[in-house]
Amino acid sequence: MGSAMAAPSETKPMRFYAAQYFYLKNGSQPARIHEYLKNGAIPTLKRAGAGPPLVLEALVAPHMPQIAVFFGAPSFESIANIHSKVTADPEWRKQFAAWETGDEPAVESMSVTLLEAAPYSPALAADAEPRKTPRIFELRVYHAPTARQLEALHQRFADAEIGIFLCSCIHPVLYSSTLVGPMMPNLTYVIPFDNLDAREKGWAKFGADPEWVKVRKESIDKYGQITTTIQISLWKATAYSPVG
Repeated sequence: MGSAMAAPSETKPMRFYAAQYFYLKNGSQPARIHEYLKNGAIPTLKRAGAGPPLVLEALVAPHMPQIAVFFGAPSFESIANIHSKVTADPEWRKQFAAWETGDEPAVESMSVTLLEAAPYSPALAADAEPRKTPRIFELRVYHAPTARQLEALHQRFADAEIGIFLCSCIHPVLYSSTLVGPMMPNLTYVIPFDNLDAREKGWAKFGADPEWVKVRKESIDKYGQITTTIQISLWKATAYSPVG
């Protein structure tokens, strides 16, 4: 990628995540970036010791087409180390040069967001074997007006909301706060679904759950409206994504 991470020991949890977004236009760019990620960036991240990447292609997002890559590391220092290892890798340099060679630019633009996993978050885990059908992923970003309200939002998730999610067949694979990026402070989380129908049913069940209605009211009564803006985008995992 243009950036990457350092080899985490197997015993160290993935506490930090980089999310790199590639903003494309129709034409040669989508095919070129898939070739580069599949044969260049993703294998190199593995060699450099990054956590298993999640590679997503936008279905519904403010910019289309768009690709997102998430990968984890145990510390900020390891992010810098992985970046150094990736950019020094001869095979990556070859693939990166090929990606940038063409009649039009490789991308329209790129951005990177750095995330810190919440204490209650699972770590992104690679699939044991390739999935026959890549899952749909929902990316939600909840902007909180203040750091105090962001803390209250995380507390609500950790105390009650996760249990309601599970009862509604909603199983997020990452909960985090943005450390460097837009719309701060915020809670960013990622949810896989087998398909769009499963997503619709899951959220309908969640919204109708009496416990959720109670928890939400108690939260507003105590802290006020703790989210002012919610951004929702839908993605599908690519066939070569280690987390699918």
